[in-house]
Amino acid sequence: MAFCLLLLCGAANATNPDPWVSSYPMAEGFALSVRGQPVPIRHDMQDHPVVAIAAADLASDLGMVTGGDPMLLGSDDHAGSRQEVWIGTLGRSRLIDALVAAGRVQVGDLAGAWESFVITSVTDPAPGVKKALLIIGSDRRGTAYGAYELSRAIGVSPWVWWADVVPARRPDLYIAAGIRRFGPPSVKYRGIFINDEDWGLHPWAAGTFDPERGDIGPKTYEKVFGLLLRLRANLLWPAMHQVTQAFNADPANARLADRYAIIMGSSHAEPMLRNNVGEWTGAAADYDYAKNPDLVRDYWRDRLRSNGDFENVYTLGMRGIHDSGIVGVEGAEAQRTLLNRIIADQRRLLAQNVSPEVEQLPQVFTPYKEVLALYRAGLDLPDDVTLVWPDDNFGYIRQFPNAAERARAGGSGVYYHLSYLGAPLSHLWLSTVPPSLIALEMGRAYDLGARTLWVANVGDIKPAETNIDLFTSMGWDMEGFRRAGGAPGFLRDWSARTFGEALGADVADILTRHHRLNFERKPEHLQWWLPGERPRRSDLTLAQASKRLAAFDQLVADLDRVQPLVPARLRDAFFQLVEYPVRATALANQRYFKTEAYETLFNAKPVTARKNGAEARAADAALKALTARYNGEIAGGKWRGIMAEEPADSLWRKYRLSPPVLPAATLTLPDRADEPVPSAPAPEVKEIVRQAEAFSRAEAAADATWTLVPDLGRGEGAMAVAPVTAPMREQGGPALFYELDLPPGTWSLSLDLIPTFPVDGGEMIRLGLSVDGAAAVTVKVVRVTGDGGWVQGVLDGRVRQTTGVVLSGGRHMLRLEMRDASPVIDALILRRVAAGD
Repeated sequence: MAFCLLLLCGAANATNPDPWVSSYPMAEGFALSVRGQPVPIRHDMQDHPVVAIAAADLASDLGMVTGGDPMLLGSDDHAGSRQEVWIGTLGRSRLIDALVAAGRVQVGDLAGAWESFVITSVTDPAPGVKKALLIIGSDRRGTAYGAYELSRAIGVSPWVWWADVVPARRPDLYIAAGIRRFGPPSVKYRGIFINDEDWGLHPWAAGTFDPERGDIGPKTYEKVFGLLLRLRANLLWPAMHQVTQAFNADPANARLADRYAIIMGSSHAEPMLRNNVGEWTGAAADYDYAKNPDLVRDYWRDRLRSNGDFENVYTLGMRGIHDSGIVGVEGAEAQRTLLNRIIADQRRLLAQNVSPEVEQLPQVFTPYKEVLALYRAGLDLPDDVTLVWPDDNFGYIRQFPNAAERARAGGSGVYYHLSYLGAPLSHLWLSTVPPSLIALEMGRAYDLGARTLWVANVGDIKPAETNIDLFTSMGWDMEGFRRAGGAPGFLRDWSARTFGEALGADVADILTRHHRLNFERKPEHLQWWLPGERPRRSDLTLAQASKRLAAFDQLVADLDRVQPLVPARLRDAFFQLVEYPVRATALANQRYFKTEAYETLFNAKPVTARKNGAEARAADAALKALTARYNGEIAGGKWRGIMAEEPADSLWRKYRLSPPVLPAATLTLPDRADEPVPSAPAPEVKEIVRQAEAFSRAEAAADATWTLVPDLGRGEGAMAVAPVTAPMREQGGPALFYELDLPPGTWSLSLDLIPTFPVDGGEMIRLGLSVDGAAAVTVKVVRVTGDGGWVQGVLDGRVRQTTGVVLSGGRHMLRLEMRDASPVIDALILRRVAAGD
């Protein structure tokens, strides 16, 4: 097949440096730049506008890397150059079409493919031109992706503007001979949702980047569109909070998206490309389809007429204004009936105002929050509509497509959160959903058939850069991502590509440990009570908190060791991508737990308490200074207003942690020394933790096995069943064996699970457990959003499930056996049972 090299190329492109680009001449290769003089770049002016944009960006990128100034040429321009880069789309570029028609280049199945491209070279393509490097796209985005692929290959990061990743200077660039094929992508629609922009992107755009407009507008969106192309993404759900003017309120935004070949959509709460918060001018109560169907239809119709000629993905359904619940009717049956009517009417509007072949228009339906229950109750959803499965807002996908849903013409997708404003506590600040969890959940979704659309809620874009890159890389080439080592391999390659081979391993290790520590408790979740509840102390003992802070201290020490080694050109990028998130989370933990130690030791150890109080205040001051540096100094003040420490203000208080209450510097403590610590025998062991990956032996089944999910959980990784498509069973599943030697006494067994959801669409995770060869019992874990177990799970990063198994001291052999492919096991917990319990 013409695209048989896709995955090999994808894997090669994930390494540093790219093997097909060299600083030295190669046999039959193409000289892209010699001694700082890059070749001209030529494209047909009749090609798609995005091709001209990508060609100009490639010229700029070549200039940054080589120090030269490559010419941009149209089809008929004469430059007298002997070597050139030609960029063009099949069927739109006269340059490319002439070569294909003459049989000078073999494009295979490129014609008609989705977002695909080839990079190759040809001799004597035109009079006076001895050799041309060809970038040929199947469609407008395929061509643009090809130009940006060459930029990546010569060392230009997708984050060259958004994170100031300045490329290394390479005056000599040579491209290896051969043809390289890329695409089609693993997931058809891949994009981001800018959301909750009140505390970052909006104040930055309004006050720093585009003060003339004072808002997020075309100037800002142009940078977003360019980033999406560099990330090989194609879809945007635009900012939609009340602080920002609605995207389509300015027609220039949609026209610009079309020039950049970006597909526009809208969030699950904004049907038919309408931003309700900014565009619904009537009373909020009137946004009610049960009472005012004509009024609402007119509102939707106007948008379809104004934007229907552009490339869009249309959101179907209806909830309340600004992501509130369904209004107008009460009860599940009435709501389901109304929703069926709404969807049917929306499709009629699409047929009347966009295309009579409504089945060919991309349409999505997201069963978010209460709508999922209505879908499960039997919503009448047309077969060509894409089902977009949401996570629980914290990175755990609530439902995956079953066999019938996988057979739907519209397929399935995923709406995933890297940032969230909502209950039980928001996570808006530092993007600490671990890459290992993203890879696990999106990989499961992909394997279970969710391959039509992926959208990540990315908040303000910054500081989610690494996770956005991971998310879009998986969507572009899932199999290449896996062959390159999954999430750990991605972090290593990303770190080496961004900061250089010499620092890649150290940076990846720092980021991995950073995510592991913050998975135990996010910096936005550093309180052990929910808004409205009475404050209480954490569940950590002083010793456990001290151990946690020591791990952060070591992490910061390693950061301090690496930071001076970062090249000067990359210091701003290193601060944004590594230093700020690592230091900020460490300081937030220092502030919280030192304050807690101060309060705990106030009476018994006033000297130690005073020291802890001073350290808490110092951490708070350092964190504020660090954030001020981000906003005021980095990149010469380019990012002023982008970063806000959480909680940023008093808005949405019911979803955010309380502002820290620090020990007062002037508070008088008891004027005496610490009480002496009496000598005591070694404390009795009350809890034994056996990490799931530390099994004694494993036993595979013919169709399934247990596999390590590296860097997920509290140990070195968690254990999950692969493949996730393995069928349920009552016996004969793959098993993990744990040999235990318990101290004297009585011990109860619990299991710590990563708080994922069942993969079969139900509400129960099942796991077989047997002790010392006895008959297995089935451990059942109920997983429902909104209950206490879910709340504890998303805050702690684990669900602790009792098993009912009680063991005596001595040797035992535990066997954990697959019942379904849902569980992801983090640890086995054995707790001493006190006499009388």
